[in-house]
Amino acid sequence: MKILLDENLPTKLRFDFGKENEVYTVRAMKWNGKKNGELLELMTSNGFHVFITMDKNLYFQQNVEKFPITVFVLSAENNKHQTIQPFVYKVEQLLKRKLQRGVVEVNL
Repeated sequence: MKILLDENLPTKLRFDFGKENEVYTVRAMKWNGKKNGELLELMTSNGFHVFITMDKNLYFQQNVEKFPITVFVLSAENNKHQTIQPFVYKVEQLLKRKLQRGVVEVNL
């Protein structure tokens, strides 16, 4: 599974995912500052399957369902690594299911 972490997430979070996933950050891809629509287009053309973000407005700003990806929106109180890290297990459990297009809100 090819996963992209949004720039609003800690970069070291990519090391918390299992080896069965390829995890990249927006910064590593040099896509910093891209608008959501352009970012989703870049993801599609570069073979990404999943986008993980804390941006709750993405669903309202973009027609995410038109892209062949799943967007996980993490509902956390802040974006510190220790706060976000427990979400990794939950996301990995969701990745084991058949992925759907669109947005999935992830709560603990």
